[in-house]
Amino acid sequence: MASEPVKIQQRIKIADDLEIDPQSYELCNSGNVFKLERIPAEILLFLIEKRGQLVTREEIAAHSWGKNVFLDTENSINVAIRKIRHALQDDAEQPRFIQTITGRGYRFIAQAIEPETQTPTSTLLSVVGYRWQLAAVLAVSVFLIALADAWWLRSSHQNQSKPGPDKLILAVLPFENLTGDPAQEYFSDGITEEIITELGSLNPQHLGIIARTSVMFYKHNPKPLDQVRRELGAQYVLEGSVRRNGNRVRVTIQLIQLRDQTHIWARQYDRELGDLLAVQTEIAQQSADEIQRLTLGDQRGAQAERPGAIARPSTSYEAYDLYLKGRYYWNKRTLDGFRQASEYFQKAIDKDPNFARAYAGLADTFALMSSWQFVPQNEFVPKARSAALKALALDESLAETHTSLALIAENFDYDWKMADKEFRRAIQLNPDYATAHQWYAEYLSWQGRFEEALAESEQARQLDPLSLIIAVDHTAILYYSRQYDLAIAQARDVLKMDPSFEKARGLLFSSLIQEGKFAEALHEMESWARIDHRKCWRCLAYLYGRWGRNAQAQQALQMYMKSSPHSSQVNFETVIGFLGTGRTDQVLTLLEQSCSQHSNIVIAIKVDPIYDPLRNDPRFQNLLYRIRLP
Repeated sequence: MASEPVKIQQRIKIADDLEIDPQSYELCNSGNVFKLERIPAEILLFLIEKRGQLVTREEIAAHSWGKNVFLDTENSINVAIRKIRHALQDDAEQPRFIQTITGRGYRFIAQAIEPETQTPTSTLLSVVGYRWQLAAVLAVSVFLIALADAWWLRSSHQNQSKPGPDKLILAVLPFENLTGDPAQEYFSDGITEEIITELGSLNPQHLGIIARTSVMFYKHNPKPLDQVRRELGAQYVLEGSVRRNGNRVRVTIQLIQLRDQTHIWARQYDRELGDLLAVQTEIAQQSADEIQRLTLGDQRGAQAERPGAIARPSTSYEAYDLYLKGRYYWNKRTLDGFRQASEYFQKAIDKDPNFARAYAGLADTFALMSSWQFVPQNEFVPKARSAALKALALDESLAETHTSLALIAENFDYDWKMADKEFRRAIQLNPDYATAHQWYAEYLSWQGRFEEALAESEQARQLDPLSLIIAVDHTAILYYSRQYDLAIAQARDVLKMDPSFEKARGLLFSSLIQEGKFAEALHEMESWARIDHRKCWRCLAYLYGRWGRNAQAQQALQMYMKSSPHSSQVNFETVIGFLGTGRTDQVLTLLEQSCSQHSNIVIAIKVDPIYDPLRNDPRFQNLLYRIRLP
């Protein structure tokens, strides 16, 4: 005799104007329907069932995935809870529905609503038993939630980019070089960067400064001021020019309010080159004072609340000029640029052995050269550390130095506590230092702390909205947190601006593979092959391996190995190729070797999806323990 069908109430009332359908996972909010993915929906139903009770992360994992199924709960549950909160429009800091019990789990805190009929607990459990009947609905739900998440991320970024009522945003546009000598570009660029630094130190609670990377976009690509306002989210710009003649320099500036393009005030400074440092400080202070006088009133002027400009040691102009040249080449972010930067920073130190910022520049240079694998880490990280410690001994207040020390601590020492301390100190010293927020976001993502990482990354994007590397690092966080649809969209946006950006293309390729879009990933390889044919072979090995085309994967790996130069340093490209062809032992051997070399290619292994097949292997677990990410 056939059993009678289970009668299921269509919707469960969550709040007065909020209901969820446990079959279709539709969330109805004041007549608007929003579909949740299966996992977030089932977790929400489970929390509602346990209303008022603490539900541990272990209970959530067992309920949604089963006790014997591997799950990286720190990633998957965090992402699911974030999506639930977004759907419910719930605030994690002041929750109406889901309360986080730090280190333990979650509690559904909304009061029970008594409708005419309510779905009993037994019905909820029986719904879960019929998951296979919902496959068609879920396929549509996944697509819709991807669109909704993309809209939410863009809108939330736009909202966060808008300054609060107490914080103004100022952009210092690239100072124009009026010397007539292109060789003096470093000088005008240096003046721009130094004034940005000075302004950032004056009153970070009430005055935010757009980072150098974004404003330099307009150096050879000037745009109307209303477009600058839209793209940067700034209310004011500082424009200027520099004319250098012999031992004299003339700096002309004007402060403009972007809302109506009003010229608020203008100044001209004629000085000896030796007085340039004082002029920069004077310009920054007068700009900040004028903005706050006009907008916040004299009672809240910059002078009253300024924590103090960055202290500079007394140094020769020759040393400072060499330092500006070093920063000019450092900002190129190329191997040749780094080499020239290190030479100029060292010459500045030779001129003035007590010039802290020159040591900081040298530390930044060696740290990035090592992190980007331009040079052997074992050789250059000690140089970076020595320069950074010397800079701190001379001036503890340099945010750049603390950021470099944090980079060394995480990438080379695997000392996550020290890295956290140094990143926080850097941000405390200069809240407008976009790079500190950017690298701190990476640090948080590698530990699986994705909500914090995305928030920190958004802060970096607000401060440096046109920076491609910050946008790409944001893409990486989305990829690590398994938000592949958003990572794909973000990577494509970056590639529209710079089709040759290798890291963006790599993240797009990897995200497509994790989504199972193998044909689309293969199509991406065609354009990438024109840029770097050798690296494409290792990517093809991984792609074909995941696609189940093992013979083609083996052939691609052989082609990569033939074209790859021999090196004692383990490279990530070889790891990728071996993963695609299922050479687990070789991959683990390479990772163990990398760990022994203090290589930074292992710092993402806790969260990178490509390592998911290895996570239950004892050797892999031991690797996590060795780099202090158990």
